[in-house]
Amino acid sequence: MKKSKLGNSDLQITKVGLGTWAIGGPWEYGWGPQDDQDSIDAIIEALDVGVNWIDTAPIYGFGHSETILAKALKKTSIKPIIATKCGLTWSEKKERTPCLKAKSVLDECDASLERLNVDVIDLYQMHWNNPPEDIEEGYDAMARCVKAGKVRFLGVSNFTVEQMQMVMKIHPLTSLQPPYSMFRRDIETDILPFCKKNNIGVIVYSPLQKGMLSGKFTAEKIAALPADDVRHMDPNYKSPRLEVNLKAVEKLTQVAKRNKITMAQLATAWVIRNSEVTAAIAGARRKGQINETAPAADITLSQNDIDEIEEILNERNRMLK
Repeated sequence: MKKSKLGNSDLQITKVGLGTWAIGGPWEYGWGPQDDQDSIDAIIEALDVGVNWIDTAPIYGFGHSETILAKALKKTSIKPIIATKCGLTWSEKKERTPCLKAKSVLDECDASLERLNVDVIDLYQMHWNNPPEDIEEGYDAMARCVKAGKVRFLGVSNFTVEQMQMVMKIHPLTSLQPPYSMFRRDIETDILPFCKKNNIGVIVYSPLQKGMLSGKFTAEKIAALPADDVRHMDPNYKSPRLEVNLKAVEKLTQVAKRNKITMAQLATAWVIRNSEVTAAIAGARRKGQINETAPAADITLSQNDIDEIEEILNERNRMLK
């Protein structure tokens, strides 16, 4: 599988990595019920097909995603690059609480090391830019984790250009993790050029727009999702956007079929076609899913394909206006 150097680090990461948001199981922003054995099988499969990095976060299932990842890694001799996050804590009632205070970040780092059962975190990322007034304090605490030998490199997620400039003055910034897909392209304007200019790696999440671009959804399947599935809160899964999205996916699927690839592979290959994108996160909940998506790392779309996709996406945008 193709690899790329991540920003200013010495990490060579595969163009597709495994995301473990859904593996965390039910919580306020979860994806419904999740079987732990399915999660472990998905993680091991990802490593077996060549994926060399896994992205997680303590907030995914209130620590459960990190714990399950550690259990899976005990069953294999492969040692992947591990990226996790900080900045989202939870109360005893399991209510999500943003916190970037130094003590909280330092405590989070220790807790993640324990749950993951590792001596060092390869990439430690600030999950959200909230509360904004505490970003510098939180990032400084993350830098202290590097100096203590608990973390190798630092990244941020969901940051603006201005916020990246702010933290770069405190400690070198290795990566940014923003959302990016055929249906969400706002980072193309200023964020991607800034990262390229400053040698900041870009790991994009949700390249399948939470599954919408997998080509496996219908209006009926979406309506049947568990009540606690986070997608019920996503405008892309509600009328009138839903109908427009499904029509666009139907047309995009024809491009995929012509290339003898799946819709998920097309959507993932499309985001990493951009030279400013280092790699993409592919979520998986059970065996077989990452096995389908991972080959996108080695797919090269023709200019004709890219032009046709652009026409389909432009038509979608006009219909949404």
